[in-house]
Amino acid sequence: MLPHLTPAEERLLLRYADPVAPAVAEAVSAKTLSALLDNAEFHGILPIMLRKLRERGDAHLPGDPGLQARLAALRHKATIATGQSMLLQYHGGRIMKGLAAEAIPARIVKGPVFARKLYSNAADRPFTDIDILVEPANLSRANQVIAACGFELGGDEAESYQLQEFKWLEKENSSLLVELHGDLVHDTGMRRRLSLGFRELGIIDGEATDTPAALLTIAIVHAAGGHKFHRLQLCVDVLQGVRSLQTPEAEARVLEAARMTGIELELAIVLDVTGRLFGEPRALELAGRIKPDLSIRLAKRLITANTLLRVNSRDKIGSRLRRDAFRWIQRLAKARPPAA
Repeated sequence: MLPHLTPAEERLLLRYADPVAPAVAEAVSAKTLSALLDNAEFHGILPIMLRKLRERGDAHLPGDPGLQARLAALRHKATIATGQSMLLQYHGGRIMKGLAAEAIPARIVKGPVFARKLYSNAADRPFTDIDILVEPANLSRANQVIAACGFELGGDEAESYQLQEFKWLEKENSSLLVELHGDLVHDTGMRRRLSLGFRELGIIDGEATDTPAALLTIAIVHAAGGHKFHRLQLCVDVLQGVRSLQTPEAEARVLEAARMTGIELELAIVLDVTGRLFGEPRALELAGRIKPDLSIRLAKRLITANTLLRVNSRDKIGSRLRRDAFRWIQRLAKARPPAA
């Protein structure tokens, strides 16, 4: 269980989590800073916090020996994570070349693309795997390419086909994970209503690749379809995705993408909670463009700032129950009729 944070400390955590917010200027105690570091590590936003602490300078930090040792260990760990990300990108590149050689259309999604496209400091967004998306009909051939690149399948093959998600581990280094997807929505109970695959992303992108609308759509599905709001990093990706929408046309494309893929519920909820967490009015305004039905109204009462901030706190049972209830709303929600 994470150290408890007061409401004021939670606001500090959110300032540290926001990549573009200025570094925290006020002095904090060694105990508070240690608790913030523990929470930041759990929530996947530690690299952003470490960067901001470094930019402000160690002279402003408490001189507590325990805190200094903790910081040194976390910085060393962050350096290793950066190296791991670079190694993953190398293997991802190898696999993509192999897929191209076999004329299998594919794209890398999430981690390295978010880091490159959505973050000014790519190191703010480390990643622990490479996600590759192909058409479902190409899963078998793509699996053969990944195997030929020196990876072995982890998990049951039949179940992987059902989920349209295959986890591949590098034979010489099992910490290197590549995931092959036929759809970014793996929950079969939800896939009857929402789906995000290679074809849909191509339609959203149009003539380009990795457009802001496509990246934000992926971030929404990642936060609410692939995961259950289990850490702040998911919403930071969404926050950065919203900020990348530079034109009204890009915003309109996101809303159209939500209608096409069936994620209007998820779009409304993820943008709403992200806007409230980080005080981002554009996220709230965009969420407000989705006309709320019963499922959206219920979900907004479940997925609040506290639901995310207290995932692993002394209130974690309440957070888990709320997030589980949201999953059931997703499974039971009716598909909206296509736009006229």
